[in-house]
Amino acid sequence: MERSTERIRVLIVDDIAETRENLRKLLSFDIGIEVIGAASSGEEAIELAKEFQPHIVLMDINMPGMDGISATEILLQKVPVAQVVMLSVQGETDYVRKAMLAGARDFLTKPPSGDELMSTIRRVYEKGKNRVVMMPSASSAASTSAAPGEKRAGKVIAVFSPKGGVGCTAIAVNLAIALQQTVSSDGKVGLMDTNLQFGDVGVMLNLQTSRSIADLASRDEEVDSDMLNSVLTAHGSGIKALLAPPHPEAAEGLLDSALPGGEAGGESRLGAILRLMRKEFDIVVVDMWSWVDETTLTVFDAASMIVLVVMPNIPSIKNARLFLEVAYKLDYSADSMALVVNGVNRRMGIRVEQIEQAMIPIAAQIPLDEQAVLAAVNRGVPFIMRDRNLPISQGVFSLAKHIRDRLMEDEETEDAGATAEASGGASLLRLKQVFGS
Repeated sequence: MERSTERIRVLIVDDIAETRENLRKLLSFDIGIEVIGAASSGEEAIELAKEFQPHIVLMDINMPGMDGISATEILLQKVPVAQVVMLSVQGETDYVRKAMLAGARDFLTKPPSGDELMSTIRRVYEKGKNRVVMMPSASSAASTSAAPGEKRAGKVIAVFSPKGGVGCTAIAVNLAIALQQTVSSDGKVGLMDTNLQFGDVGVMLNLQTSRSIADLASRDEEVDSDMLNSVLTAHGSGIKALLAPPHPEAAEGLLDSALPGGEAGGESRLGAILRLMRKEFDIVVVDMWSWVDETTLTVFDAASMIVLVVMPNIPSIKNARLFLEVAYKLDYSADSMALVVNGVNRRMGIRVEQIEQAMIPIAAQIPLDEQAVLAAVNRGVPFIMRDRNLPISQGVFSLAKHIRDRLMEDEETEDAGATAEASGGASLLRLKQVFGS
């Protein structure tokens, strides 16, 4: 297919004329970017956006009158195809959170360098195209029908919490093993660690290896299935793991654009690796870090289900509710969420009924068992393998069953609404084969 020559239309919004001009000059060096207008206020930005339909809006967050947060919310309602990149001299977490809640796709601290600005614009533009074409919602992200005879892409299960220390990695590791024990003999479950700087999946599984996802990011050529399999690490439970880099600095490059000539187009290297994992495995469980950024959005966009982990305490619940607000702003539906309460203790903490009333229905409860978790972490043997009859293990099996049932229900719903094509029921048939039902 011939590559599109469409230029990226950019609208600049800043109340300072010198800043607008500096941004315009920076972008003039890229022939693939066209500045279609500049606004000095939020109100003017909305009118220009409606008139010119920009691909990207560079929005200053601090402006007199209507600020960038309010302008972004209104602008995206009027021009939903636009993608907003927020600019601010301040990079505090609260600013980033408010920008994401408003619907911004990225956040840059002023003044950005030319390379940083242009690479961000291109990444957000390509991401926006993929979301329009491929991603009406997270629950249907992986639901396009495979061609006759072609293997259906695997289902991605993202395990996430906006609050650290709630046991996401332990749940992801044990869930992957539980799903492997649930699938049929030819079903394949993969585990991917996207906590790129401080991932602990390898520790949890006692995997002593130098191979990691960083080996794929450092490749000069496009990554293929053979390269992926060369860095996957097999575990005695039957799963295979793609581990986080051994050192934080080794994570650099995973969000760089895919190399020219590859079929990935503008997707990040991490996105290309995730796509290969879906080709290799029927189910891919992804352990994530506690931050909403381009890494997590890449995973969410591919996910069939987001497992949202909370502990029965106020800080954890507060952060989870804030995340749900962000998720809905970014078009991830409530149906794609599976709320899991970890560390349930009937004698202390907030009752699960109260959590459910404050948020969404609970998919699974995992009882508190500090002794079993500590022994599993220190020995590198997941508790589900040490004793599957423990209440904590049964909680994870309950989550695995919920995921299996939801995946089957989603496929049945999609097939019921699909036209009668040769491949119409192929995905549901494959799932039934995977789960042996």
